[in-house]
Amino acid sequence: HFMKLQWEKPDFDALVGGTESWCPFCGDKVMQVTPCFPKDLIAEGRMRRNDMTIFPNLAPYDTIGAVATFGARHFIPMTNFTVDLMAGAFGFARDFFRRIHASGHPESVYHIINWNYMPPAGSSLIHPHLQVFSSSTPPNLMRQEIEASKAYHLAHKTTYWDDLVAAERQSGQRYLGRIGRSHWMTAYAPMGVAGDVLAVVEDVCWTPGLTDADLRDLATGLARVMAEYDKMGIYSFNMNFFTAAENDEHFRLHLLFSPRTFFSQKLGTPDVGALQMLFNETVCMAFPEEINTILKSAF
Repeated sequence: HFMKLQWEKPDFDALVGGTESWCPFCGDKVMQVTPCFPKDLIAEGRMRRNDMTIFPNLAPYDTIGAVATFGARHFIPMTNFTVDLMAGAFGFARDFFRRIHASGHPESVYHIINWNYMPPAGSSLIHPHLQVFSSSTPPNLMRQEIEASKAYHLAHKTTYWDDLVAAERQSGQRYLGRIGRSHWMTAYAPMGVAGDVLAVVEDVCWTPGLTDADLRDLATGLARVMAEYDKMGIYSFNMNFFTAAENDEHFRLHLLFSPRTFFSQKLGTPDVGALQMLFNETVCMAFPEEINTILKSAF
């Protein structure tokens, strides 16, 4: 038994106020203070598309670590991320990955999109942005998933992710719905305190293989999920693309959305304590089947 899945949002004017003055992604600063890629990788130094920019991460997580801004707007409330805006940003990142891959760079194996939205999710800046990186070494959980997917395929001659989608659809307890080639469900083993939402894309194993239609479908599902979590008072989240390598046909690219909050808004108590930090034991405040009933109406 836990508290009700309901939180109070902060005073956004107070939270955001003044941060624009020192934001490195605002105005002309994004082209003045952010670093540039080596000429042999990105000849123009930074990639630009309309008012979106991709540039190297000053504190990179890997050899090729970059930041992709959503545009010039400094603060975008969670429910104001339109389908067009998210699909455009994801497509921009995907095209960056395709360009890296075309260069033949040895790190162009796993192409990952991370999104830490707002401070409770670990973002040190209000200005919305994605962390995008290409790496020859997958992050730990992704590596475990890739290895397990391969072992499952060898043992059963089927694809785990296709079988998971089929099982969740048949059960109906956690399945939310289908949007194009993406299948949406509440994750049966959530890592977030308010549950996680998983979207599995049919017939796609890596990020560069996503079509514009796929990205729009993922953005559509995300917009629906964000709107429902907003009703609970949650305004922050983590989101990752889990991808394999180009020819890992045993894998299916999937998106994981995990809402983030404070246990105590007044004290700023984070939603990660000793159980998760030191024991790697996650805590969720409701069963995923219960969270499914909350989100289901959006699908």
